[in-house]
Amino acid sequence: MSRDEKVEQALNRARLLEGEGRLDASFAAYSEAFDRSGHNPVLAEDLGRLALRLGQYAIAEQLFRVHLATDPASVESRLHLGQALSEQQRYGEAIGVLKAALESEPGEATLWAALGTALVQEGRPAEALPFFEEALRLRPGWGAFLYARANALADLGRFAHAIEDYEAALGGLPEADGDRVRLAMALVKLARGDLAGGWDDYRARLSRHSSKPVVFSTDAKPWPFDPDEAPYALEGRRLALFAEQGLGDEVMFANIVPDVLRALGPAGRLTLAVEARLVALFARSFPEAQVVAHHTAMVDGARWRRAPAPEAFDLWAPIATPLRRFRRRISHFPSGPFLKADPNRVAHWRAVLAERPGRKVGILWKSLKLYGERLRQFAPFDLWAPVLRTRGVVFVNLQYGDCDAELAHAREAFGVEVWRPPGIDLKDDLDDVAALTCALDLTLGFANATINLAGACGAPTWLITPAGAWTKLGTERYPWYPHARCFSAEPAGEWAAVMEEVARALRDGSY
Repeated sequence: MSRDEKVEQALNRARLLEGEGRLDASFAAYSEAFDRSGHNPVLAEDLGRLALRLGQYAIAEQLFRVHLATDPASVESRLHLGQALSEQQRYGEAIGVLKAALESEPGEATLWAALGTALVQEGRPAEALPFFEEALRLRPGWGAFLYARANALADLGRFAHAIEDYEAALGGLPEADGDRVRLAMALVKLARGDLAGGWDDYRARLSRHSSKPVVFSTDAKPWPFDPDEAPYALEGRRLALFAEQGLGDEVMFANIVPDVLRALGPAGRLTLAVEARLVALFARSFPEAQVVAHHTAMVDGARWRRAPAPEAFDLWAPIATPLRRFRRRISHFPSGPFLKADPNRVAHWRAVLAERPGRKVGILWKSLKLYGERLRQFAPFDLWAPVLRTRGVVFVNLQYGDCDAELAHAREAFGVEVWRPPGIDLKDDLDDVAALTCALDLTLGFANATINLAGACGAPTWLITPAGAWTKLGTERYPWYPHARCFSAEPAGEWAAVMEEVARALRDGSY
């Protein structure tokens, strides 16, 4: 068999595997074809496109550059290169690539829309709108462009107009893209306080067409309830709830567990499959439930999740699914905490903290998952200066992950030493982290896993959010944690004023 025949054979296998959704195997076959061809630049584009789907953005970037070296006019490769750069948070570079492409192809609508999307991702939605307008002028009514403009409008708090664009976009998109639009529309509806409509559309998060799909591996039957239909009642059933999305979401959505336990009744049984680091905390908080650690692995670009002891349940649902039944109104949300920190560890931390004079305030300023839209939900660390300079406060580091640079910056630029609590792993010892937040005078920060733990345990909590955060559910507070105080940036992304407001509140000592 000649080299060209071997290349073609590998390509055919790659395309077949991709069509079957076996992305890892397809990527390997494309790589084989690329290598056998002597790194043919034409194949680099196909391999880069699949690397994007698998989240291998740095590899995708290099492959698109290989293709552009021999075909610099390729609109597709320039579009994909811009996307790969944006996914690596290199927005300036992405915008530069797309602007250069527009100079040579001013009539290419997709380039206008891609540039608008990069601006939105960088946190500049108002500047993005003219680019979407031009894309829609060149290609009127195009669903993908309407969706992109809707995202910018949502960031600007123009929710009604965003929903109009989402609904218009649905008419011209295939099912795979339609689910993405429905999910975005769900979050906007929830941000407006339309809980019934929002939770109905929120089912789109489970789409197999999601950019980061989750496959729940179980032989049990799904719980396909409808809030208005009695046949799906839970009384006496054996139900498993699988935690979903990020760790903070696992905590936040767990507010539904007491309602589910009541619906199951004394004859029913609940299994909670959660992140292993949460098992001890959840087991203490929900002693009526069986709490197990879910097992998750990445396969073909999707997360496969399963729970041990499947014989313990005959129905299952992702943990956010019951919200559609039990949280149709704000009044349906809990009036108090729903997780219980270890009282012995709370006492331990109170004793440790008592050794340091002043009010003890734990701070958090970022998430381990900072990309795209999520990155815009956090203020730059420099803007913490007025907060950290508050006198009479001992700031306690609760920030997990690598934060040495920020703590050194606080010391050198702000003259503030943020105290590190000894003997605790802030990323992995979550049961102890929950206890520490309950021992502090206040936990202050942005919506990440630890702030959710503090709120769920009833610890004094100040939460800094964008004004239009969907989790506020159309209110000026945080219904998930009714005791938490919210400080919101208005307009979106204008963090300086809200950080000054937090600093004033700290000086007042009203917490």
